[in-house]
Amino acid sequence: MKWQGGRRNGNVEDRRGMSGGQKIAFGGIGGIIVLLIGLFMGGDPAQLLQQLQQGGELDSSESAVVESTPEEDRLLDFSRVVLTSTDEVWEYIFKEEGLTYKKPTLLVYRDAYETGGCGVGQSAFGPFYCPADQKIYLDLSFNNELQTKFGAKGEFALAYVIAHEVGHHVQQLLGTLSKTNALRAKLSEREYNKISVMTELQADFYAGVWAHYVNKLTSIEITYDDILDGMRAAAAVGDDHIQEQAQGYSNPESFTHGTSQQRMYWFKKGYETGELRAGNTFEDRSLQ
Repeated sequence: MKWQGGRRNGNVEDRRGMSGGQKIAFGGIGGIIVLLIGLFMGGDPAQLLQQLQQGGELDSSESAVVESTPEEDRLLDFSRVVLTSTDEVWEYIFKEEGLTYKKPTLLVYRDAYETGGCGVGQSAFGPFYCPADQKIYLDLSFNNELQTKFGAKGEFALAYVIAHEVGHHVQQLLGTLSKTNALRAKLSEREYNKISVMTELQADFYAGVWAHYVNKLTSIEITYDDILDGMRAAAAVGDDHIQEQAQGYSNPESFTHGTSQQRMYWFKKGYETGELRAGNTFEDRSLQ
């Protein structure tokens, strides 16, 4: 993956020297989203539940300015380039559809940071998108998690993760997230889990669409080996793979993001088609 000479025009906020806010707002939908993300990305369920019982109190003190390591500097620069490339691709696609693309912001933090409407994000939860403030939250240490915990090697693995979260931003702009979130109170947990899987797989598809256009529209150059790294990253964060790692078995009824096979399939489909309309996971009968 050639990215060092790439453009860096994306909206990035570096907040690594600041701590989070007062508490996790578990009572609202943002808190629920963050809790689900924490469980999905490997957060300790016992610790998360303890935070629920205690009101989610976190260290509210401001930390001192944190010195960046050379590796963090490289990852931050990489993230800037990737985010800029997603802006370029989605601006093109939205324009072709007669729409205007509003760029998201990538907020880089350490340990914990209070979002603009989705509670307090913690590094253990992994990267996530907050529709309330249209920001993607990323602790750069997650790159190490990708490699050591999930076995997702190669630079493109992190690029896929960022593109997936941008995919949620695309869903927000197109009105998809507001529709799916409205269903939360109307459906049982089992029924809503299916909606959540469809939502996540569509974000994987959108990540693939970005990859389809990267070489054509941006200053990044990728190869098919990079795409294979992306597929391996998608497989590594499949619900079945994560649950089997954690407890030795998987429970399909509790899946919220899709299996490894499903995540690979939809990412690859996005890459191969590059067609926005080919990613309607909500009409795929196999997912219903």
